[in-house]
Amino acid sequence: MTPDVVTVPPETPVIAVARLLAERGISAVPVLDKAGTVLGVVTEADLIRRLAGEEDRPQGWLKSLFADPGEQAERYARTHGSTAAEIMTESVVSVTQADSAAHVAHLMEEKGIRRVLVLEEGQLRGIVSRADLLRALVSPPRAGGAELSDDRIRQAVLAAMRKEPWADTFYTLVEVKDGVVEYHGFMRTEQVKRGLKVLAEQVPGVKGVVDATQPMPSYLYAGM
Repeated sequence: MTPDVVTVPPETPVIAVARLLAERGISAVPVLDKAGTVLGVVTEADLIRRLAGEEDRPQGWLKSLFADPGEQAERYARTHGSTAAEIMTESVVSVTQADSAAHVAHLMEEKGIRRVLVLEEGQLRGIVSRADLLRALVSPPRAGGAELSDDRIRQAVLAAMRKEPWADTFYTLVEVKDGVVEYHGFMRTEQVKRGLKVLAEQVPGVKGVVDATQPMPSYLYAGM
């Protein structure tokens, strides 16, 4: 995560928030009250919505009959507000410092967002952006861990295969030599072959993957 986070108080003018994002090269800024509690976050999307609202046209009388007054009022406030508190997104997705990078990535994918706040007891501790996740992905693994035996690696690969419905542990055999995973036997498709290569590469201690399988014979397909 990035621990040094730029924040603003709720009464900050919208134009000042926009200038802050542009000058700092950031895409969002949390909004905190005097006690340090997170109230929301102003994103680039919030600012663009505010700018676009200047060209909103009045609804026709027929359309207004079926519109939700609450939603109309909310949109008006967020597209005409003059402070951070009035245009911010109040629904904030957050994690704790103990959450894994994989969990953070899952939240971003599920919620369709570009960043999550790191909170502890309601207090802001940092922010994790997509750029932070990419840095974690390409950072070298930590040294000092005990090297796993070939048998332990083989068992881990087999356990991972059993969790995947597309992986076949009956016709596809696994051997490990000096940390290199070797697949033998038969493989159903090229897609499964690629999937198993990636699967083995995720297992700690694996130094390489060799595929020595053959295409699945038609007579075996008939019995499946």
